[in-house]
Amino acid sequence: MTAPKFMELEESVKWIDDEIFAKTGKRLDSLQISILEATSQGKKYPEIAEDYKFSNDHVRKAAWKLWKLLSDVLGENVSQSNFRSFLKRIEFSNNHIVNSINNSKINVCSDRCHSEVTKERSPTSPQNSQQTPKQLHIDLSDAPDSNIFYNRTSELTTLKQWIVEDRTRLITILGLSGIGKTALAIQLIEQIKTEFDYIIYRSLHNTPTLQTLETNLIQFLSRGGAPVPAPEERATTGGLPLLEYLRSYRCLVILDDVQMIFSSGQLAGNYQPGYENYGTFFKQLAESSHHSCLILLSWEKPREIVALESQNQACRTLQLNGLGTEAQEILREKGLLEPERWLELIDIYQGNPSWLNIVGAMIQDLFNGSVSELLSYDTLFLGDLEPLLQQHFHRLSDSEKKVMSWLASEVEPIEISKSTVNLELSPSELLKNVQSLGRRCLIKKIKQGERTLFTLQPVFREYIKNLMLSK
Repeated sequence: MTAPKFMELEESVKWIDDEIFAKTGKRLDSLQISILEATSQGKKYPEIAEDYKFSNDHVRKAAWKLWKLLSDVLGENVSQSNFRSFLKRIEFSNNHIVNSINNSKINVCSDRCHSEVTKERSPTSPQNSQQTPKQLHIDLSDAPDSNIFYNRTSELTTLKQWIVEDRTRLITILGLSGIGKTALAIQLIEQIKTEFDYIIYRSLHNTPTLQTLETNLIQFLSRGGAPVPAPEERATTGGLPLLEYLRSYRCLVILDDVQMIFSSGQLAGNYQPGYENYGTFFKQLAESSHHSCLILLSWEKPREIVALESQNQACRTLQLNGLGTEAQEILREKGLLEPERWLELIDIYQGNPSWLNIVGAMIQDLFNGSVSELLSYDTLFLGDLEPLLQQHFHRLSDSEKKVMSWLASEVEPIEISKSTVNLELSPSELLKNVQSLGRRCLIKKIKQGERTLFTLQPVFREYIKNLMLSK
């Protein structure tokens, strides 16, 4: 069986992409499209992995998920072995193809069409790109599925101001796990998507190298119709061809799980060996002139961001704190009793949506929904929260753990100058560690007159005390 012609294949993939989008609200990502195209040409997974610079195992897992998705959406079994015959059965009338392409958010062109667009729309000429009718290209394939959004009106207003009005180029959204960074980013996309040509959401959970990430982003941009920068243009960007795309098009790139490229056992924001070039990447995107915005979602603040913020208004950080009264909706959904004590529970668990969902389930399991019964205990019950807290604690350096233990032993907020001698840290080392813990959102700073006091949030205090007792 011969492989479909290019235009026929592109139309087929376009139709499949539209069907998936109609059912799931998500588009095929660049790897999924590559798997479909390569499979239609009779290629096996090892060949696809080699062509697109992915591991064989990664391609196999992605393909397995893709075939399952297609089967679920299209209502018939679609697999690697029958995909080519499946393509032959897809019938397009000329009218259907024209309407599908015209109504789509994704611009599909033949090679001839693409070359004409390239001539008219030079990657170094933003004015030319603005003359072309604007089309939106979105890839949220790495974004988790979530239909739960809590009221973050103030934070959304701030972010929209920074991005739309101030044209901030690099934004870090900082916060503990479960606090709602990802949900906020998804809400933000929905509210500002018309401001951009391309929106891309990527997770660094599997710690891709910078080269892998850049290649992946460029693949998506080029598939969306953005022409590849010429070699001489790449030279002007200091070896960073992605920057040329960001100059020519208004792109929103969101990188989640940024903390995964940082080392555990060191102060906050220190890169793992081999990932230091991410720091240069962030710095270049903040300092260079372009039309786009990069948003980092992280538990830890990258070290170079601090210096960039002091020098450059195009780089800003939003520390995401817990919910206030809005979190009562979580407890209401859990069917908890005694609503007059809900705010007390919310305060103890820092208004963290994920933590409150876990605690709400525990209260139902243990106390039949009675909040008062849980709060009647002298000690704070952590239960299923412990594995989540452990993830944060295990990332700390030994000296940070010492400071956390010291703060946990203090009943009241304390001045740093009141440190005990058995902490075995010099004043400068102590300040450095307190600063690092602040960049991890693990300590609370309280202004009292002219003094600055520090303390731990109740949940982390209880976790540290439990660790100390178990030793």
